[in-house]
Amino acid sequence: MERRCVITGLGAVTPLGNTVEEYWNGLKNGVCGIDYIKKFDTTDYKVKIAAEIKDFDPEQYMTKKDVKRNDLFAIYALAAGMQAFEDSKLDMEKEDADRIGVIVGSGVGGLMTMEEQVKRLTDKGPSRVSPLFITMTIGNMAAGNIAIRVGAKGVCEDIVTACATGTNAIGTAFRNIKHGYLDACIAGGAEGAICGIGVAGFTNLTALSTEEDPKKACRPFDKERNGFVMGDGSGILVLEELEHALARGAKIYGEVVGYGATADAYHVTLPEPTGEGAAKAMKFAMQEAGITPEQVGYINAHGTSTHANDVGETKAIKLAMGEECAKNIPISSTKSMTGHLLGAAGAIEAIACVKALEEGFLPPTINYHTPDEECDLDYIPNVGREAKEAEYALSNSLGFGGHNGVLCFKKWTGK
Repeated sequence: MERRCVITGLGAVTPLGNTVEEYWNGLKNGVCGIDYIKKFDTTDYKVKIAAEIKDFDPEQYMTKKDVKRNDLFAIYALAAGMQAFEDSKLDMEKEDADRIGVIVGSGVGGLMTMEEQVKRLTDKGPSRVSPLFITMTIGNMAAGNIAIRVGAKGVCEDIVTACATGTNAIGTAFRNIKHGYLDACIAGGAEGAICGIGVAGFTNLTALSTEEDPKKACRPFDKERNGFVMGDGSGILVLEELEHALARGAKIYGEVVGYGATADAYHVTLPEPTGEGAAKAMKFAMQEAGITPEQVGYINAHGTSTHANDVGETKAIKLAMGEECAKNIPISSTKSMTGHLLGAAGAIEAIACVKALEEGFLPPTINYHTPDEECDLDYIPNVGREAKEAEYALSNSLGFGGHNGVLCFKKWTGK
């Protein structure tokens, strides 16, 4: 028998704040978390802006030794993971550890450590490379560290699908619970890629915004958009089988009811121009949820602020929903405020969907001033809006390599 999957814990470290409350309040109020890069000297860089984490104290969640032994992406993951785990109030002494899983991914893993250690190899020789280089670099250490910390011995995986990573991780956790392999799963994504090599690489790929004013740089669906803005951080959710959650009196934030995943099989960076692959992922998520397009009350778009993505995603939404229905669905790109967290994007955007349904409030797309005739849907421009009647939300993630992931969430009404 297929089982229902609810959300009982949330954790976030984001450019808008280092807790779920700070992050959600920032989204609701249209706050921009993008600024000039402070982590390294950008004198020789064309791009000087990003959405960095601010005022973060990792020692709230781990020892000083743990901080030194982990890359930033894994540190963010452990912080958000412990927030979510503590929020869920799961008691591992009362749980079967073999049925508690962790599925947390990272798009690029320990890029900052890689940069530092390659420089050390070049400058000082192979004997000076850190003995922790490998464990700090590999992407599975986000999931591994969380599992070690809480004692979760079930499925433990690192999913890597570029910008779709967080969404695919949550979708895979949902399926593990739905089909009876796990009772609960800590799931999401983490990224710490704002470093010299990361910014240079994306800049030379011509993917990043060249806007000099950080508060105007990320403009999803706006005609003047010219690229995405990198962001760092982590989003983690605790997913749990419904009866298991009810039996222990857990607070329930919402329900995961559908998941769709497809491949464009088209190009390593460009989305397939008709939007067919992303549209199919949306359709699959709605089919699993058992809903029609008319029941979707909100879409958190991938909305990266690149020309190809925003046009392609608009086409995909129309294909999935039908032209007329698509025009009636409120859509926003919260990346306009957080930047693009790559492997963590889908996870923090899943949290945005859950909170939007819980509170009946839809966050805006900020910096939207010049409409684009190719992007002609309702993108909730600049100011969020009440939507108490919204029952279902979709969260879209479309990654390099043609990875499309879509989650469908349902508002929790107590039954």
